[in-house]
Amino acid sequence: MRTPFLTVFLFLFFSSLAQAQQIDAEKSKVIFEIGNFKINTVEGTFNGMHGKVKFNPDNMTNAVFDVCVDATTIDTDIKKRDEHLRGEDFFNASKYPEICIKVQSIEREGDQFIANGELTMTGETGDITINFTYEDQTLRGKFTVKRLDYGLGETTSTLTASNEVDITIICKLNFRN
Repeated sequence: MRTPFLTVFLFLFFSSLAQAQQIDAEKSKVIFEIGNFKINTVEGTFNGMHGKVKFNPDNMTNAVFDVCVDATTIDTDIKKRDEHLRGEDFFNASKYPEICIKVQSIEREGDQFIANGELTMTGETGDITINFTYEDQTLRGKFTVKRLDYGLGETTSTLTASNEVDITIICKLNFRN
């Protein structure tokens, strides 16, 4: 009697891994760090993550990552700076309300994964490689972008705001019922 139950349970469990998962928007975010005057680091977050994720670490053949965050949610803990970053000089959030990542391929290297895809923000799209882990239904990835490649703060010197921005993505997943 135990064998049929166990077989059905395992089948349902592993087939659910192949289905799309729902992003837990409250526990998911994008964190960024950028150098400021070569002595400071400005940190901030974006929230409002949404999109489509389908990920099974044991079978990545049909993996899908097509996620976005709301550019208007930028938060550096300084309201005036956040308003400036939402404006035309940087994210132009009224014209480009979303920052999106779409992954084309994923490879596994031990407990790590390497995703290759595209980042789109401020109307510009560029190739990115994200190194990430998957644990407790949470994807945690890191990559670096050059802000000037996306037209962010083109009139701001790289002394004031470094060209390189370190990005950490935390995407908590829930299985859909």
